[in-house]
Amino acid sequence: MRDNTYHAVTPFAPNETCWLTPSIQKSHERSEVFGLSESMRPDYDVLPAGELALKLEQNRILCAHATPVMETLHEQIVNTQSMIVLTDAEGLILHSIGDDDFLRRAEKVALRPGANWAENRQGTNAIGTALAERSATVVHGEQHYLAANRFLTCSSVPILDPYGDLIGVLDVTGDHRSYHQHTMALAKMSVQMIENHLFANTFRETLQIAFHGRPEFLGTLMEGIAAFTCDGRFLSANRSAQFQLGLPLAGLRAHTLSSLFGLTSAQLIDRLRTHRDRHLSLNLSNGAVVCANVRFRRATVAEEPARSRTPTEAAAAPRSEPFATPTHPLSKLGYLDTGDPQIAAVIAKVRKVIGKNIPILITGETGTGKELLAQAIHNDSPRRAGPFVAVNCASIPETLIESELFGYEEGAFTGARRKGAVGKLLQANGGTLFLDEIGDMPYPLQVRLLRVLQERLVNPLGSTKSIPVDVAIICATHRDLREMIAQSRFREDLYYRLNGLVVKLPPLRERTDLSAVIKKMLDCAAAENGGGQALSIADDVMTLFGQCAWPGNFRQLGNLLRTAAVMVDADGEIRREHLPDDFFDDLRVVGPSSPHGVDVLSLPSGRLHDVAASVIANAVAQHGGNVSAAARTLGISRNTIYRKLPAHGANNSEDAA
Repeated sequence: MRDNTYHAVTPFAPNETCWLTPSIQKSHERSEVFGLSESMRPDYDVLPAGELALKLEQNRILCAHATPVMETLHEQIVNTQSMIVLTDAEGLILHSIGDDDFLRRAEKVALRPGANWAENRQGTNAIGTALAERSATVVHGEQHYLAANRFLTCSSVPILDPYGDLIGVLDVTGDHRSYHQHTMALAKMSVQMIENHLFANTFRETLQIAFHGRPEFLGTLMEGIAAFTCDGRFLSANRSAQFQLGLPLAGLRAHTLSSLFGLTSAQLIDRLRTHRDRHLSLNLSNGAVVCANVRFRRATVAEEPARSRTPTEAAAAPRSEPFATPTHPLSKLGYLDTGDPQIAAVIAKVRKVIGKNIPILITGETGTGKELLAQAIHNDSPRRAGPFVAVNCASIPETLIESELFGYEEGAFTGARRKGAVGKLLQANGGTLFLDEIGDMPYPLQVRLLRVLQERLVNPLGSTKSIPVDVAIICATHRDLREMIAQSRFREDLYYRLNGLVVKLPPLRERTDLSAVIKKMLDCAAAENGGGQALSIADDVMTLFGQCAWPGNFRQLGNLLRTAAVMVDADGEIRREHLPDDFFDDLRVVGPSSPHGVDVLSLPSGRLHDVAASVIANAVAQHGGNVSAAARTLGISRNTIYRKLPAHGANNSEDAA
């Protein structure tokens, strides 16, 4: 168990020298290392409104569960010249409430949303030191490193998410002359409430056991709660459960329902069916006997087709089996990690935010695998049992995209389907919504999407009811959204709602794992053709692949390999004669016989595309814009020139050529 004790200090008179505890002394030493001085003017580095809005969105779940608890805590300490502060894991203040008089004074030390109270900025203070020590901390007046903060006394408690990761701090700050000994106890109780709410929300569709050695403590903050999958695999436990089980969270992850409580999930469910008493009696592995309440919400696997239900019915429908193991071989992030350092960096970033309700924006050229990455993120997330719904915003007509996203009730418009239709947002309830080509979403519709993301409520067309929706959002685009914002083609507020984590997929020509990627794609192609023949690539063909610019990225490569796989001979080797002609057109744009004297096949792959475009442009210019004449000179097709120079306007003289 992590040490949650705090270092109490006897209240002191304003002129007394404050006693420095060992942890406060260590914090002062860190402050010196950071280059701070006691007399310096604090730098609160308050975030601009737009950046703060993004941080609030990234911490939306934390704020949603913490705010009601903060309001309750404020009622308990009202008129004590205090305020309550919520920060993220970096010490950035997200929300604060408190007594009006003290709030005005606290503004002078920037105890307001957007200010950062990490130790490296403010020196020793309860928020920053609690984050550094990962334990509850009180810092009295003169214990603060900066003299400007010494009129304060602060009590801070770290907040952990259901997986044991530090996600923020709850702090009670007041005038040091009005400090009360019970403040820390209230702060700790409040954090326990927040953590239990987060736990219940995260594992609401699992097998949960709430237990305590004394039955009167069930249903209170003191009860332990442990969550398991339906087959008894351990998922997590709150702090009270960790204490009663005698193991930290890391140690509990090696256990199962059977090893902790002495029975399987099937046996537990059988006991529930036959047990008539209010509580179950369970035996812990350490020999203790506890009273327990068991909650088991197992959703059905089959769902009624969406078209036969109203949106309201669909939202209330049970979800699929929780924590099911995906079977598709391309479903995991690990499968996508094939040796390229750029992809490895993308996957490492994504893994850090999975399950933390941070929206992900995937950028990159068309065909670089954005949807494949989004699917892998979903299947590695706690939502993997829920639906993964993909919407291509560029492929749906503008007149239909609103009804596709939000759904509609019967009779909402002429031609509407009988009984209405469930929109993509509600279809994704409990899972992930993937908005591909988000940059192509019509501007007016962006307002409605922003409102849904803010309120988490959907109003189907023709309906007066608001339906709650719980979805993770992943977006993708090949466009420059910042440039679109500057051109008033994309809403800035929606952009900051969507780009919690931005990752860019490199084009195929820049990847170093081409051979590994091709091998996996060949395995898939072989499977599609019955799986009876192993496929391979001739050495000279692999050399050509390494020199190709692959303007269509994986779409181009995938189509080429699927076609070649059908054409191969009995030995299963893909050779030159199995490749399409337009592939060689791309490679021959400046071949050895070219009068321009550049052999494309000898160029490094990174320069191929630029050199080819330059040579073609020169040839077209030399022939006065006559594309046909330039094509004959270069030994390529006119279509190849149009692909390489899409902005080129053909000269009318080519008709006479």
